[in-house]
Amino acid sequence: MPQLRPRMTYADLARLPDDGRRFELYDGEPFEVPMPTLRHQRVALHVATALWGYEQQHGGRVVIAPFDVVLTLVDVVQPDVVYFAADRVPALDESGPARIPPDLAVEVLSPGTAANDRGRKMRLLARFGVREYWLVDPVENRLERYSLERGFYVLDGVATSESTVTSRGLTGFTCPAAQIFSA
Repeated sequence: MPQLRPRMTYADLARLPDDGRRFELYDGEPFEVPMPTLRHQRVALHVATALWGYEQQHGGRVVIAPFDVVLTLVDVVQPDVVYFAADRVPALDESGPARIPPDLAVEVLSPGTAANDRGRKMRLLARFGVREYWLVDPVENRLERYSLERGFYVLDGVATSESTVTSRGLTGFTCPAAQIFSA
């Protein structure tokens, strides 16, 4: 008879030793998030900076990883960058994880996470109503913008170094893509 592995919960995750390792949970299954590279972190920083500029003008809250987004007790993710619209900021706990889905989640792709970011993380975020999802490829200098339509993400924009990043969900957001991909 096969042994059933118990599902891990957010409480279990919170009890893990603080040894620098990061985990996400997908239906209680832990997924270790590999340590990011310098390029990955620089691109994530540039995305966060562009969103911070938007926050300064329109309100809301931009947050960078590591930051837990607790969707359920057994579904916890740490997107590289998240943005919560101004009207949702009061629902955030300034001293704890987010317990509401963000309006925008951004993942900077890396070899160790790309399949997960394009697969189960993308499906999970769609299931919980994250309105917009960006996948940023720091090698190809390409940003893919996905919008939520009928419970699924649809690719509705691509930006490369020569174009401008816009958002369907963040009214008025624009950023030269070259700024995101600069060293």
